[in-house]
Parts: sequence; C-alpha cells; structure tokens
Amino acid sequence: MGVFERASQRFRAKRMREFARDFGVTGETRVLDIGGTPYNWNFLAVQPRLTILNVPRASEAVPQGVDWVAGDGCALPFADGAFDVVFSNSVIEHLGSTARQHQFAREVARVGKRFYVQTPNRWFPVETHLLTPLVHYLPKRWQAPLVRRWTVWSAVTGIRGERREFYIEHYLADVLLLDRAGLSALFPGAQVVRERFLGTTKSLLAVRR
Repeated sequence: MGVFERASQRFRAKRMREFARDFGVTGETRVLDIGGTPYNWNFLAVQPRLTILNVPRASEAVPQGVDWVAGDGCALPFADGAFDVVFSNSVIEHLGSTARQHQFAREVARVGKRFYVQTPNRWFPVETHLLTPLVHYLPKRWQAPLVRRWTVWSAVTGIRGERREFYIEHYLADVLLLDRAGLSALFPGAQVVRERFLGTTKSLLAVRR
C-alpha cells in the first residue's frame, strides 16, 4: 500500500469513527449511504442496518445484511423519513450542476431524520480529486489543458489510458466544489462543520443531528 492509500485510509477511518460516535450508531440504526460502497463501513466495530445507493456501474458484492439499491441520489426511491441517518461522503460535488445539488440536498433532508453530508472545501489549496495544488482556482478553460497533460493524482496512482481520461473529463465537466456558504445554502438550518488538516479546512460537513 502506497503513501497516498495509507493516508486516505487513516482519514476515512477517523471520519467513520467520529460519524458513528456523534450519531450514536448501533446495530439498529437505519442508515442510507448515498454514493458509497461497503469499504467505508468496514471501519466500524458495530454495523448499522445499512442500505447503499449508487449508480449501477459501482455495484459490488455486499456483506450479508447490507441492501444495495441502484439509483439516483437526486430522486431517491424511499419514503419520507425512511432512514434514521442519511450519510454521503464526497458525492454532492460530482453532480454536474447547482440545480442537481439542490435536488440532492432536498432528497437527503426528505428521507433522513438526520443527515451527514461531507464534501471537499473549495478553498483548501490542494484539489482533492486530482491532488494537485491550486489548479481548481483557475477557470475551467485554463484547467483543461493542464490537467489533461499531468496531475499529481495520475502520477501517484499510476492510472493511465481510458480510465484516466474518463476521470479527468468527469472532473472538468461535472465537479463543482463548494465552500461553506454554498453548502449552507443547500442545507438551510443544518450545522456546517469544518474538518481540518494542518490548521486548514480540508472538508465541510452539513450535519443535522
């Protein structure tokens, strides 16, 4: 396992432990994870009653007791208040438009009695999808030739070919990073929590407990 993977694993493990503690997650807590996979939930000692919703191409084998639903986070196929907690980690910035971000936020608040929505902070100096400093501050038309040529992400992961091209084009077309004001506007009345790294706000959490 490389340095990037080890660091990412530590961040994920810490985040999941804090989520479970702050929301009092037990084996009876009904949790919807929008856009996730079983991986994050392996960090918890106690597993909730978990439903994972993701796009069909993200489907993978799930442990016994976990429900997998193929669907769109902007049009959730669940009743109002169907879950004790809705959890979403680094999804809302991938939706391609502000209108879809608002749809997503409304659906989260509709089906969850409580929610926890994490997204990278736009003002963190390293673009967290491409791991490349400052590039996200540039206009998209300036970003495009730079990130198509080279990123820290592709250098660290070694990903090449069609998979790299798909990810770069998705970043350019669809990723809309949020700041604190933007996240607050999507989730009025929610608490916005800053997740810090080396004294800087790395991520933001919209939380309704």
